[in-house]
Amino acid sequence: MPDRVLVLDVWGDYAHFKKIYTTSSPLTYSFPPRTAISGLIGAIIGLDKKEYFRYFLRKDARIGCKIINPMKKIRIGENHLNADNIKNMHLIKNRHPTRREFVKDPKYRIYFTHSDEALYNNLKSLLANHQSIYTPCLGLSQLICNFGYVGEFGLKSLGEGPHAISSVVPGKCIISPEFETGKEYFSETLPNEMNDGREVTDYSEILFERNGKEIKAKARDLWEVENDNHEQIAFL
Repeated sequence: MPDRVLVLDVWGDYAHFKKIYTTSSPLTYSFPPRTAISGLIGAIIGLDKKEYFRYFLRKDARIGCKIINPMKKIRIGENHLNADNIKNMHLIKNRHPTRREFVKDPKYRIYFTHSDEALYNNLKSLLANHQSIYTPCLGLSQLICNFGYVGEFGLKSLGEGPHAISSVVPGKCIISPEFETGKEYFSETLPNEMNDGREVTDYSEILFERNGKEIKAKARDLWEVENDNHEQIAFL
């Protein structure tokens, strides 16, 4: 069982985490799926994008996510070009106008721990020095993001019972939710794990509060981050 966790905040102007069932007008998930967070961490520590998935299987890596900024989505028109190279781009007539959905002003908190001490310590060192091997982004390569190291904290398992959960929560963790007035609850089914061929091998239904407020519920498989706020989280 893990006993410590790295915590970092990531933010940017826009984010897009493409819903896998959308094509011509791409829609985005409200927060990064576990697969996207794996890619973000893989970029920071310099893993090859063709093989980083093998380092983030759930048997090795624990990953959690908290929404910090209230959720805002917008759609922006894009003009896709059908081009084999960049020469004479102004002559290209085969264009594909489309509207893509983005999360506006996203900010998330990521919780990460790993069974591989070398990988874990490498990430910790890079975060502490605000360094990355590759450029981190929020879903698309053009959506460059910034990150801040919050710290390394102790981690302890919580028993079943009523909890105020700070992170997004897999539905399998919730025994009975307590829906409160003034909060906005949503659920999305996200890809949770992929193989080296980028084929989704597992999906998970996730409950979240769109403004980043705590979710009160009787739940299992929760953890307490031993920071100043004693955040109670679930891993994806």
